[in-house]
Amino acid sequence: MDTDRLIDTLAADLAPVRRLPSPERRVALWLAVALPVTALVVTAYGLREDMATMLRDPAFVAQELAALATALAAAWAAFSAGVPGARPWAVWAPAVPFAVWVATIGRQCVAEWFAFGAEGMEFAVDAECTGAIAVAGAVPALVMVVMMRRGANFRPWLTVLWGALAAAALAYAAHRLFHPRDAALLVLVWQFGAVVVYSALAVAARRLLVPAPAPATA
Repeated sequence: MDTDRLIDTLAADLAPVRRLPSPERRVALWLAVALPVTALVVTAYGLREDMATMLRDPAFVAQELAALATALAAAWAAFSAGVPGARPWAVWAPAVPFAVWVATIGRQCVAEWFAFGAEGMEFAVDAECTGAIAVAGAVPALVMVVMMRRGANFRPWLTVLWGALAAAALAYAAHRLFHPRDAALLVLVWQFGAVVVYSALAVAARRLLVPAPAPATA
């Protein structure tokens, strides 16, 4: 067998491959599309009337920063998961800001319990929260799916999990800018719960959102 001829034959019909941008550049591109759209949603709903007061509330600011940090880390991890040889810490990086985010909400719940007792733990059915987060996160999620499908998808479930979390966390941060109610239990069940539900649904539908690579044939 003529090895040189075989190589030339195999390479003759190869189409040029465009290199995928780095995870950092892809995060920047995602933000370039997602942030303006999210800002438009906030503008359409209108900033909450007590925005100036809430910006002086350490709990509110901490939760917003933790949600935004989770969105950034999750987007980076989603794009890193499609890179061959990505280090394990890279694809699990969102766990840290996510844990901080959960802790800030839990701390608010505990503080309100000690301050007001059971009566302070306001709970009410507020399905509007779920819908508003879906609206705020629709475009960021769609853009994320399109970008994730361009990756190698070596870890489909992690790619989808972090991609969904990124969009949902960004939507959560935007939602709190226009939603007027901040009772801790309400935040935990409806706002944060919506983030968990959307992420879980995305993982369940991962084969539709980000198909796994086809197995090699002999």
